[in-house]
Amino acid sequence: MRFLTILIVMTLSLCADILPKVIDVPTRSNVSERLLVLSPDVPKAVVVLFAGGHGGIQLTSDGKFGWGEGNFLIRTRELFVKEGLMVVIVDAPSDRQSEPYLNSFRQTKEHLQDINAIVAWVQTQTTAPLWLVGTSRGTQSVAYAATELTEQKAIHGFVLTSTILSDAKSKAVTKMDLEKITKPILVVHHQNDGCSHCSFDLVPSLMSKLNASSKELIAIEGGQTKGDPCNAFGYHGFNGVEQEVVSKISQWVLSH
Repeated sequence: MRFLTILIVMTLSLCADILPKVIDVPTRSNVSERLLVLSPDVPKAVVVLFAGGHGGIQLTSDGKFGWGEGNFLIRTRELFVKEGLMVVIVDAPSDRQSEPYLNSFRQTKEHLQDINAIVAWVQTQTTAPLWLVGTSRGTQSVAYAATELTEQKAIHGFVLTSTILSDAKSKAVTKMDLEKITKPILVVHHQNDGCSHCSFDLVPSLMSKLNASSKELIAIEGGQTKGDPCNAFGYHGFNGVEQEVVSKISQWVLSH
């Protein structure tokens, strides 16, 4: 039997009673997924978070990030916990711990195997409803899983934030088989997102292709933008409105 490594992270948390854990979950043959897990005592739901960019957050055994700590979903992890949610942050798998990390991997059967293994591990921890949540390129992971893991009953629904809506180099979410998604799905997008792959003008096209019985768009305003419009501290990363966005996502998840 393969060994499941659990490493307690002795780092300070914004929630003093929450001690983050680093978990190595076996997935494929000789491959594991490293996760950062934070949870209240009795979680109301679970959010499995997929960062944007290349997705290789290079999580160390003591819970430090080699890359991506400023990513919207990573930097707001404590806010989700304060809403009563268990947070599971996903790194690239052990066989993708160098360039290109998750690039060219997010829409593969191996990625689906890894996600299934993560879901199975979460089920050993809690019976709370489980949601897959992605931001920016992380939406390519979540949307692909949503279209392919339709028989995975443990997944309750999906959340797409700052969705990749156009891309010449990889399949944009709008090009996937979205009609296959039947579970609840929430789309969150900043109206002033300046990233060329994520224009708010293309959001109606995404929403029209979603046939899920429960779907909703939450359009965000306000905040501020700094630097590259596609980076985590532009409108693209909900800079300055993090609490609002996390609260709205959490409320929607807990009501569905």
